[in-house]
Amino acid sequence: MLQEVEIKHLLLAAIQAAVQAGQAILDVYHSDDFQVNFKSDKTPLTLADRQAHEVIKKHLSKTHIPSLSEEGRNLLYEERKGWDLFWLVDPLDGTKEFIKRNGEFTVNIALIANNYPIMGVIYSPIFETLYFGYTNYGSYKLCSVKPNKPLSFNLDELIGQSDRLPIVKSKDRFTITSSRSHLTSDTEIFIENKKKEHPDLKIIPQGSSLKMCFVAEGIADLYPRLAQTSEWDTAAGQAIVEGAGMKVISAIDGERLHYNKEELNNPWFVCCK
Repeated sequence: MLQEVEIKHLLLAAIQAAVQAGQAILDVYHSDDFQVNFKSDKTPLTLADRQAHEVIKKHLSKTHIPSLSEEGRNLLYEERKGWDLFWLVDPLDGTKEFIKRNGEFTVNIALIANNYPIMGVIYSPIFETLYFGYTNYGSYKLCSVKPNKPLSFNLDELIGQSDRLPIVKSKDRFTITSSRSHLTSDTEIFIENKKKEHPDLKIIPQGSSLKMCFVAEGIADLYPRLAQTSEWDTAAGQAIVEGAGMKVISAIDGERLHYNKEELNNPWFVCCK
């Protein structure tokens, strides 16, 4: 069990890493041109992905806790299966949104303990918005977080400047947030069925882990993801959602998503109250 002083130290380390990675991403985002390559699974990869990874790696290595990153070395299951505490990182979540230049991309950092996320940090550099949470402390949103401006090294001070999640307690209309770039036919069918229950259903398309943040914040009631995702796509968001008193569960069996599986893919899932 982590002690309170350790928790504060690790959460601040993750926050600082995410915000500085955001600056590395923006340096590429605002350049005149950037090259897009493709990995073996046909997903896009940019210089921003790689530079953000290096920034985060530099910060988190100081914690002496192992890391598993989308852009890091491909660690075999035999090497990581015994980890009871590790960082799970997506240096640039929403690369397709980055390429489209719509701003809907994030930096995701989670701390996994015994196969479940206990801490999450999500930073949106374009919107200058920071979400962070720890299961026993709650989850928070801090606005106007500029990537080139140092943050306080006092966690209590950061929390004092932040809004505790959820912020929106009730809405006139049932609201679903859905993927902007990965909307599948199964998800569309799910949404159509929800419209039968809620004829005035509102839909908010959104990129990256911001969808999970919208549920934690109370902007959306539900985020269904009936499509493939990887563990680093969801871990930070799950920690923040759960810190706000909500849940991320498998659409197959209703169980809480867990991590560090042999295959680093999630089942279809639903993020909800």
